[in-house]
Amino acid sequence: MAGRARRRLLASPLACVLGHADFEAQNLRWRDTRVWVVHDWDSLAWQPEAALAGAASGGFASVPPPTLVPVESSAAFLDAYQEVRGRLFTRDEQEVAWAASLWVAAHNARWEALHGDPPVSGKAVRAQGEERLRRAGA
Repeated sequence: MAGRARRRLLASPLACVLGHADFEAQNLRWRDTRVWVVHDWDSLAWQPEAALAGAASGGFASVPPPTLVPVESSAAFLDAYQEVRGRLFTRDEQEVAWAASLWVAAHNARWEALHGDPPVSGKAVRAQGEERLRRAGA
């Protein structure tokens, strides 16, 4: 699954932007309903905007141990993201976002397997991977 997601991400000609690549709950602090502080700025990445948004859509609610949010939650995140930015993603951007939503969880599943940790992400990847790859066109 990681290989399919990677191939889809690399196939895109989208321009890269600088953004935060570890947009998870433990890295955010809120004031009322607004993000107030984003921590963990060593997680900067040079990726297409859709990949950054997609990665965030897969793990935004994640707290240690990291895992993959339900597909419906990722879809709602991506819908809200596009609404706030004022422009819908193109088909390529949508597919890149869905591939990226799986990429981080696949990395976390790999970590679990290598270190003998409970397979929290691994189970989520097995349960949701095919649907996320289908949405990614991968």
